[in-house]
Amino acid sequence: MNLSLKGKGLSLTEAIKAAIEQKLAVLDKKVAKFGPSVNAEVEVGRTTKHHKKGELYRAEVHVRLPGKLVYAEALNKDLYAAIGAAVREASGQVASYKGLRKEDRRTAKKTKGGRESA
Repeated sequence: MNLSLKGKGLSLTEAIKAAIEQKLAVLDKKVAKFGPSVNAEVEVGRTTKHHKKGELYRAEVHVRLPGKLVYAEALNKDLYAAIGAAVREASGQVASYKGLRKEDRRTAKKTKGGRESA
């Protein structure tokens, strides 16, 4: 999986990058079946510069699968919790996506008749 990181309103430190990569390891296992052409874009940042309370941090995850774009967003008081929530949401969407690949379609066509001649 190709990974692209972006920070908005804050600088991406090594700790933030490491946390994102650690959380995306779970998602990487789920998208491995789609091949190496899968791209993931993660954007983290502050919602506004002047707020001091409430949901200050935002994390977005975009995963480009063959035939589908997975989008997940989370807001939280803690940046790392927002990253975790967004990755969990994206992971659930990837798990529920059953995109038919060429091999799957061929198998489905062969078995669609239901009976084999003896």
